[in-house]
Amino acid sequence: MTQLHEAQRRGEPVRRYVAPASLADALETLAELGPAARPVAGGTDLLLELSRGARPGTEALVDLSAIAGLDAITLTGDAEGGEGRRNGEGDEAGRGRVELGALVTHGAVVGHDRLRAVALPLAQACLEVGGPPLRNRATVAGNVVTASPANDTISALMALGAELTLASVRGERTVAVEDFFTGYRATVLEPDELVTKIAFDALSADRRGVFVKLGLRRAQAISVVHAAATARFGPDGAVEDLVLALGSVGPVVVTAEAAAALARGRRLEEAATEVAEAAASGVEPIDDLRAPAQYRTRTVKVAVERALRALAAGTEASAWPGSPPRLAAGGRPTRPGPRRDLTDDDHVEATVNGRPRQAPRAASTTLLDWLRDELGLTGTKEGCAEGECGACTVHLDSRTVLACLTPAARAGGAEVVTVEGLAVDGDLHPVQAAMEARGGVQCGFCTPGFVMSAAKLIEEAPSPTTEQVEHGLAGNLCRCTGYYPIIAAVKAAAEAAKAGANATPEAAGVAAEAGP
Repeated sequence: MTQLHEAQRRGEPVRRYVAPASLADALETLAELGPAARPVAGGTDLLLELSRGARPGTEALVDLSAIAGLDAITLTGDAEGGEGRRNGEGDEAGRGRVELGALVTHGAVVGHDRLRAVALPLAQACLEVGGPPLRNRATVAGNVVTASPANDTISALMALGAELTLASVRGERTVAVEDFFTGYRATVLEPDELVTKIAFDALSADRRGVFVKLGLRRAQAISVVHAAATARFGPDGAVEDLVLALGSVGPVVVTAEAAAALARGRRLEEAATEVAEAAASGVEPIDDLRAPAQYRTRTVKVAVERALRALAAGTEASAWPGSPPRLAAGGRPTRPGPRRDLTDDDHVEATVNGRPRQAPRAASTTLLDWLRDELGLTGTKEGCAEGECGACTVHLDSRTVLACLTPAARAGGAEVVTVEGLAVDGDLHPVQAAMEARGGVQCGFCTPGFVMSAAKLIEEAPSPTTEQVEHGLAGNLCRCTGYYPIIAAVKAAAEAAKAGANATPEAAGVAAEAGP
């Protein structure tokens, strides 16, 4: 009898899926079901944990993604872009404030132009989380609740001085983000509570911030070490206050208060090395698969000094890419609907590749398995089943998402496009034609994911730069390492699409002759 390795065994499937119609409904549902229920928004962490058996006892998912208003980004005061004002007593009457709802995704932060000006560390941290398909589902609040010390947005929010609003049927409470964590992947959040809002003061001309990360690869990398810093400068350029947060150096993200104190009253370029050395000496990181403790300690000094010198020089935003693609062009807004309470006996009903489709297993399966096993659409591939490779990329309501980390029931009432749905009346999509013409297809396993990402990319950026192509495809891995022909094919497809060329391999080949 064949025996599965422990890593091949999946956790117990969830038997119930509830999509509340309102926040009040969600809170009542959590209070009723207790610890057996888990709230899910993006699901990019939770679904992976469930598949690995890391959340035993979970019987129901409470999906928040259809609740109106929780995806709002609200800027008030100076954060909106107005000039700073001071009243007669010198207090900042127009101080800016930023509020993020519980469903705000990393992609929404990256794509929000004003947020990059008033919350740069958070925008930089969000850009480091996975690739565009993952960022289109993963939420900032979910990143915080997962409570891994490697989670990039936590240090950024600590440096920004964020507060979390926690809600339940018992009422609301506000918790400073640094007080939210009680240990490794442990928080003060009760089973019946939700994080409904994240709020912090906006950065300004005299208070700036930055996020710096070291990973083992350029994209889709868990932090080996990361650092976030915000500094308030006086009229003479000296530091009035410095907040320094460090991730992946202990069981929780920490603030290096003693090190930061060394900068107060001094110019940052003069204090940077001393502060960085103090920050490194104040941590005791662990050894793990990503890095030994000694390497992490040395890297803390490098990361902190790099962050502080960027703030001193005013170059903290210089590495931000030009118009990073979100792969969400034409995305449909959140559609509030009636409450849904489903089990595996119920069907998911969705528009798939332009046709109404329905199939059972609504509660326990992922969108990937539902498309492949229930609808027979096997073009969407399972590569890693943990959001690392992009082979399962599909379009959900015109946004690229990873089907392996999306609940099947989330597609209820939605529009789904798979690789089988891109060709029109037998004519290949320009990306498919160009991939064939330029040799972007090798073993072919990763190809559907690349095609789905690239198709949305050229819709969003009709004349993509090489940098935009690289960022847009950062969530897709090619096991044959054939990236250069793929990049050339995407740029050729964009030219063919703009020219209105007949989408055939021959036409795409002609358009590709101009080269990348």
